[in-house]
This record gives sequence, C-alpha cells and structure tokens, in this order.
Amino acid sequence: MSPLMTRLRGDGLVARVMRSSAWTALGYATSQGMRLASNLILTRLLFPEAFGMMALVSVFLVGLTMFSDMGTGPSILQNKRGDEPEFLNTAFTIQVVRGVVLWLAACAMALPVAAFYGQDQLAVLLPVAGLSLLIHGLEPTRIETAARHLRLGRVTLLDLISQALGIVSMVVLAYLFQSVWALVAGWIVSSLARLILMTLFLPGPGNRMQWEPAAARDLIHFGFWLFLSTACGFLVAQGDKAILGKYLTLEQLGLYNIGFFLASFPMLLGQNITGRILIPLYRERPPAASAENFRKLRRMRFSLTGAIFLLVAVMAFSGEWIVGQLYDPRYAAAGAILVLVSVIQLPQVIGMTYDQSALAAGDSRNYFYLTAARALFLVIGLIIGAEMMGLIGALIGQAIAGLLVYPILVWLARRHGAWDALHDLVFMTLGIGLTILALIVDQTAIAALFALFGGAA
Repeated sequence: MSPLMTRLRGDGLVARVMRSSAWTALGYATSQGMRLASNLILTRLLFPEAFGMMALVSVFLVGLTMFSDMGTGPSILQNKRGDEPEFLNTAFTIQVVRGVVLWLAACAMALPVAAFYGQDQLAVLLPVAGLSLLIHGLEPTRIETAARHLRLGRVTLLDLISQALGIVSMVVLAYLFQSVWALVAGWIVSSLARLILMTLFLPGPGNRMQWEPAAARDLIHFGFWLFLSTACGFLVAQGDKAILGKYLTLEQLGLYNIGFFLASFPMLLGQNITGRILIPLYRERPPAASAENFRKLRRMRFSLTGAIFLLVAVMAFSGEWIVGQLYDPRYAAAGAILVLVSVIQLPQVIGMTYDQSALAAGDSRNYFYLTAARALFLVIGLIIGAEMMGLIGALIGQAIAGLLVYPILVWLARRHGAWDALHDLVFMTLGIGLTILALIVDQTAIAALFALFGGAA
C-alpha cells in the first residue's frame, strides 16, 4: 500500500483532514459540474432576463440568511460542548425559529423589493422561493457534527444527490414552461430533498425542541459577533449583484452573473475546503502553540493556495474560449467578465486560510471587524466605480477593496499566530504577474466589454 493511502486510511487528525479535504474538493467540483451542465441546458431553454431575475431573488434570500446567521454551525464546530445532546438541541431550536422568521421576512419584503427594482414578478417569486429558508431551518445538527469530527463523506454524497434532484426538476420544468418559475421550483425541490436525505441517512441521534439556558448563553455569546459578521458577509458575497442590479439591465446582470459563476469556481472551492476543515484543525493544532504546528499549517497553505492559483490562471487565460465553447453568441460578453473577476479575486485567495483561526479560538468579535472592513471597502468601491464607469468601474472598485482589506487580515492572523509572511510574499508576486499577463492576453475582449458596459451607469 502506498504511503498516501496509508495516511488516508487512518483515523488520526491528518488522515481525517486529508479525507475531508478530498471529499470536499470532489463534492464541490462535482456540484459545480452539475450546476454548469444545468446552466448550459437552461440558457438554451430560457432567456438572459430569467437569470437576471433569479439573481435578484438569490441576492435577497442569501441576504436574509446571512443577515440572521446566529452561528450555530461554527459554534458546534468550536465549542467544547459541541457533542452534547442538550447543546445540539438548543442549537436546533434556534435554527428552527430562525427559519420561520426568515420566511416571514421574505414575504414582508416582497412588495417593497418589487417596487424598488420595478419588477412586479418579484412580489410573488420571493415568498415562494423563501420556503427554502423555512426548510433549511429544519435540517438536523448531525450535519455539523459530521463536520466537527471531519467525517464528511456521507454528507457530501447526500448533498450531491439532493442537488441532482433539484437540477432535474429545474430542467424538466424549464423545458415544459420556459419560465423563471422553473428555477424557483428546482431550488425548493433541492432544499426539501436535502432535508429528507440528511434526516434519514446521517448517523447519530435526532433533534428535538429544547432550550437549555447555559447552552443558549454559549451559542448567543459566540453567535452575536458572528451574526454581525455574516450580515456584513452578505455585502461581501452578494453586494455586487445587489448594487449592479440598480445600474444594469436584467440582460446585462444575467451576463455578469454567468461570468461571475464561472470565475468564482476556484475561490469558492477554497472557501468550501477551509470552511469545513480549518476550524477543527486550528482547534486541535493551534499555530501559535508550537513551531511544528506552524510548519504543518505552512505546508497546507502553500498546497491549497497554489492549487487555487492554478485554477484561477486557467480561468483567466481561457475565459473567452470557455464561454465561446459553452454558450451561444448572446452570452459572449461573459468571457471578458470571467477574466476580470478571476484576477480581482487573487488577494482573497492569498488570505483565505487565515480568518478561520480566529473562529477556532472563539474570537468572533475580531472576525467581525475583519468582515465589516471587507463589506465597507467593497460597497464603497462598487458604488463609486459603478457611478463613474458602469460595470468596468465596479470591477475595478472590487479589486481595490481586496487590496485595502489585506492589512486588517494580517492583523487578525498575527493575533492568533497564523500569519505566514513567506507564503504571502510568494503568492503576491505570482498574483501580480498573473494579473498583468491576463490583462495583456485578453485586452481586445476587455476593450470590447468596456465599450458595451462602461457607460451603463
């Protein structure tokens, strides 16, 4: 048996980290592959306006989710009581109540949102799509327990099955009705399938409604700052679409959404891996505890960042070709968007392994300060850029925001002994070179994009 297989088959921390990373990467790659396949089919059944409409629905549902996140998942991963039934049931109770409140909020905001964007259909789409928030609140805490112990194989498989069921229903309904409602229905089917599969097939005790004051205090104390962080995180993750929805037509927003979807694959893959494995890893091997822990984390950082950089390079240098091969000429402008979004994400890739060290140490307050800075710089950059130069200006504003937040990320990482100057220097140098080369290679398409979108403010 090879040394790699020997390490993967063990039950130690390294083996569980490697298996969890492999499952997460495989699951995410498969998930994005299915999304891409469905996207290609749906773009031939629906028009760009449908994707623009769904982008707006997504912005507000994700926004509701992030503006109300009480941090029950990270709390279960981090807290020493994370395996106790009373703690888990209290977390489940908070989650259920939150799901009900979110759905009611989606209903309440539907008419104002429809009026703001001048899209009457949003008044009905939001409450129906919001049912997915209610369903999500009923999911068992066994999902977080599996992540806490770095046993993610079955969770990944069940996730993929639920996604496949949602995609099949989406494509069939789009073929039959050629309406944006097909996208909404697929979303709900996927959420319902995930709830049923996770409840039936994940091992462990079930949840019941319970309120233990001590557990609630722990959850709320840790979750308060994380709640504020995820509220700001909405602006980081969805602020571009929320703001550009006011500056671009639905067709232009649909093109941006497709380019962003393709370009975000490497970054989201890295975030999926770090979000699932780094809190348990930092909890058991804090980098400040020993030089050996720091060296092992350095190797992990170089491997992960290098792999993500390679994927970004593929996207940056073949963006036009990818879009040309996958989509019909109506979506050609998404190729240059893919290139630009790819390179502006590089500063985030460099620092993606640092912020989880704060959460592993229970430092949700300073994690909030970092997320608030990200949101502030991003929103300012997007608005000023869009006002001055339309979509192109908004993309430039995003790039500047990523650079401005880096010193704050270093400050947080240094507090927990996680900052690695050598790692950052190497990949900053590579990132600058990659950006310059990508802009030179794709200058013709970028100039055409500027002519098409630059004045769309």
